[in-house]
Amino acid sequence: MLMRIAVVGGGVAGLYAAWHLARKHQVVLFERHGRVGGHTDTHVIDNPNGSLQIDTGFIVFNRQHYPLFSAWLEVLGVAWRESNMSFGVHSEISGIEYNATRLDTLYSQRRNLLRPRFHGMVLDILRFYRRAPELLAKLDDRITLGEWLAGSGLGRAFAEEHLVPMAAALWSSPGTDILRFPMRYLLEFMDNHAMLQVNDRPVWQTIEGGSQRYVDAALVAFQGEVRLRCPVQRLRRLHQGIEVITAAGRECFDAAVLACHSDQALALIEAPHRLEAEVLSAFSYQDNDTVLHTDEARMPRRRKAWASWVVRRDRDAPERSGISYWMNALQGIPGPIQYIVSLNQTDRIDPQRILV
Repeated sequence: MLMRIAVVGGGVAGLYAAWHLARKHQVVLFERHGRVGGHTDTHVIDNPNGSLQIDTGFIVFNRQHYPLFSAWLEVLGVAWRESNMSFGVHSEISGIEYNATRLDTLYSQRRNLLRPRFHGMVLDILRFYRRAPELLAKLDDRITLGEWLAGSGLGRAFAEEHLVPMAAALWSSPGTDILRFPMRYLLEFMDNHAMLQVNDRPVWQTIEGGSQRYVDAALVAFQGEVRLRCPVQRLRRLHQGIEVITAAGRECFDAAVLACHSDQALALIEAPHRLEAEVLSAFSYQDNDTVLHTDEARMPRRRKAWASWVVRRDRDAPERSGISYWMNALQGIPGPIQYIVSLNQTDRIDPQRILV
C-alpha cells in the first residue's frame, strides 16, 4: 500500500530513512536548516596545490561496524579511501606525550624509557585489554568509570594518561564529566568498534572528496520532496495518521519518522505516551565549539607523537580535555601545511591560523 510519510530531520538518519522509504512511498523530508546533512560539515579550503575538501563533522567509518552505511555508499556510487585511526595524548601536566600505534611512536618521547610511571601505564594498558572481555560480560550497568577505576587496581597513570582521555575523546566530553559515565557503556562502545583488541583492529575509511559527497549523491537519488528551512512545530496523532504542523500550515501523513535528537523529538510530540516520554527524556547533549586551523602548537611537540586524534591536557585547566583531529592523517591530505580540527579549545588557538 502506498503511504505518505513525513521524515523530520535531514541528518544521516533522516536522509537514509527518506531515501529508503521513497523507493516505495511518497516521502516529504522536513529540515529546519538551509541544508541537509546534519553533522556532515565539509569545507573547501584554498591550498597552494589546489582546493581541499576538509571535514569538520563526520569523518570516518568502517565496513565492519557501519554495514548499512557502507552498503548505501556503494549503491550511491560514492568512493572512499582508507584512513588512519591512531590515538595519542599530550599532557602539559605530566609532561608525557605519546602515540599508541606502535612501540616506536609509543616511546617517541625517549625519556619515557626512563619513567617507571610510563612503564606502569603501558603494563596497565595491556592488563586492561586482557581483562576487558570478562569485564564486559560481568560489569554492573550502574558502576561509573570513576568508580570502576577506583577499585580496579590499575595505576593513576593509566587512568589519567590513557583511559580517561580516550573516553573524553570518544564523547567529546570534559574529563570530570566522563568519570560519571557508566563503565559498561564505554566498554560496549569500544567492543563494538573493535577497540578492546590489541591486534586485528578494523580498517577505517573516509569519503573521497569529503563527506558532503555522500549527501549530494543521496539528494540526487532521493525520489521524494525536500523542504529546507521548514521546521516542524508539532506532531499530533489522528485517528488515522499523523498531523504535521509547520509555519506553512497543517498536513496529514500516514506515518512520521523522527530523525532528530531525542529531546527535540519529545518536544514535537503532542501528548507523548509515558514510555515515549521516559525514553526520549533519558538522553543529554552538549555543544562543542569546533575549529579548523593550522596551529601546530595544539599538537604534541614531537611529530612521531602526532596521531589522528590527540587528547591534550593543559596545565592551567586540568579538568578539561581538549581533542584535536589531525586531518592530514585522517583524510590523506599531503603536506607541508598541517590541518587540524580542535574541539573546545578556540581560546587557545592562534586566531591568525583559524580557517573556519
